Amino acid sequence: MSDPSAQPSSSTSVHSSSSSSLSSPPPSLPGSDVLRHIVDVHCHPTDAPSISPESMRKLGITVCAMSSMQSDQTKVKELALAYPEKVVPCFGYHPWFSHLIYLTRPSEEGEGNSEPPSKVQHYRDLFFPKNSKPISKDESDEREVEFRALLSLLPNPRPLSSILTELRSHLSSFPNAMLGEVGLDRVFRVPLDYFASPRQLTSFTIPLNHQLAILEAQMEVAVELERNVSVHSVKSQLMTVELLKRMKEKHSEKWNKISVDMHSCGLSPQTWRDIERRHENVFLSLSTVINHNHGSLQALIAECSPGRILAESDYNDIDMCTSQTWDMIQLIAEVKGWSIETEWNEEDEADEAKWGVVRRLEKNWIKFKNGYHPTRRAKKKKTKRPEYVSEDEKD
Repeated sequence: MSDPSAQPSSSTSVHSSSSSSLSSPPPSLPGSDVLRHIVDVHCHPTDAPSISPESMRKLGITVCAMSSMQSDQTKVKELALAYPEKVVPCFGYHPWFSHLIYLTRPSEEGEGNSEPPSKVQHYRDLFFPKNSKPISKDESDEREVEFRALLSLLPNPRPLSSILTELRSHLSSFPNAMLGEVGLDRVFRVPLDYFASPRQLTSFTIPLNHQLAILEAQMEVAVELERNVSVHSVKSQLMTVELLKRMKEKHSEKWNKISVDMHSCGLSPQTWRDIERRHENVFLSLSTVINHNHGSLQALIAECSPGRILAESDYNDIDMCTSQTWDMIQLIAEVKGWSIETEWNEEDEADEAKWGVVRRLEKNWIKFKNGYHPTRRAKKKKTKRPEYVSEDEKD
């Protein structure tokens, strides 16, 4: 998901697809015979004000449509039902909305019971953590005024148990559904009104431990239902890497039945190399809209194994998903030295030396989609493994 200060969305309407033929793509894009082999593995079409039948009719690629908050879980479901041949539905709660979820806690009556926190207590516990640094009285008074203004606009929090029940239901409704977009974000600041334009950001952030508890609970459902995951990780790479390690140790071979996509992450090439070595089921997808500002983008593409890389748009305008994904595909081809298909030749399938970037990325998507990755035996190392260092965690 892109910058939280970007233009917000309103309600999305979806319609049944048209049976008319696809119009010709713009000159900068390949023909429909090539486009139909392309997958945008991460986008947000239901964030747009509306999705027209004409836009979906023209869409020549497959898109993985992410959800992120309560209001768009149903929108993604409706879009996938209307266009099952073009849309892979993805359900989950983004870290930007994790403050709207509360964790159940034992009640005073006994361990078997739980009681919901009051609205005020829930948000106060999150935004005024007990381990926070001391501040001056003036600053404390300012934050209290800010908190009261924010509190009046926030909804009553929902229990995590309800979120997980909803998530399990949505994932079970589609055999190809993924968990996404979920993750961690260390720098996101809560806006007064997410849907306002422009957004006014507060000074409040969401504690990483709270985000982690919600992320891990959702990933447990993904492992249980054997569903692939699209992960957001901003300025929190170390915690993300530790989570991947913990999930692998806990679930072992069952963990390798699913695939995990690190979506538009600002990883250093060294960090990605270590993740790739430790996890057979983790893939890397990149977008020009997010990753173009990362100085190591080309080095990261070069470092990523040919069989682990994917392309995405991370766009919320369905009319732009194809061109944005194609831009990334062209960059991957340039860095990897792969040819770019201008037409689709089925005879090339038998000769890997003739595979272009589109066919290679399609093979990666199929491997990602199918899961069930073979587990490699760990090799003993005489030297100490390097520490995880990601460029987006540097000050």
